[in-house]
Amino acid sequence: MSSSTHLFFSLLLFFAASTLSPLLATDHIVGANRGWNPGINYTLWANNHTFYVGDLISFRYQKNQYNVFEVNQTGYDNCTTEFAVGNWSSGKDFVPLNEAKRYYFICGNGQCYNGMKVSVLVHPLPPPPSASVGVEHPPTSSAASVVLERGFGVLVVSFVVICFGSGWM
Repeated sequence: MSSSTHLFFSLLLFFAASTLSPLLATDHIVGANRGWNPGINYTLWANNHTFYVGDLISFRYQKNQYNVFEVNQTGYDNCTTEFAVGNWSSGKDFVPLNEAKRYYFICGNGQCYNGMKVSVLVHPLPPPPSASVGVEHPPTSSAASVVLERGFGVLVVSFVVICFGSGWM
């Protein structure tokens, strides 16, 4: 493929990704690079993230060593799986956050007592900014900031993929 054709398709991908960014969900990887393991402060991790309806929460761990259960608040507080509403054990679990509510997740093999539990509050998507007829107002809703934040993130990721994936750098 010629370099000008490659550049054209790279730029096309870049602009397509930036246009679609508000539609893309955020994947929140529990524990970031430390994953789903004992001894990590998942409350602190969750407090540093904002979760919206449609986002994903991902758990990464050694498949045969840990697991994930979605429980109610009682199960979370007492580290019990008695009334679990979901469970996963693949080692790379993606859980959709489909409604605005508080979600509770624990490790069901006893590691909950060692801190392997996380609670996240999922917010509804903010409404899109309304268009005023004839008057220009700066965006004041949080929807604008979510769109800008996600859009910027997609732009950065797209740029990195284009540059490093194409061998330019």
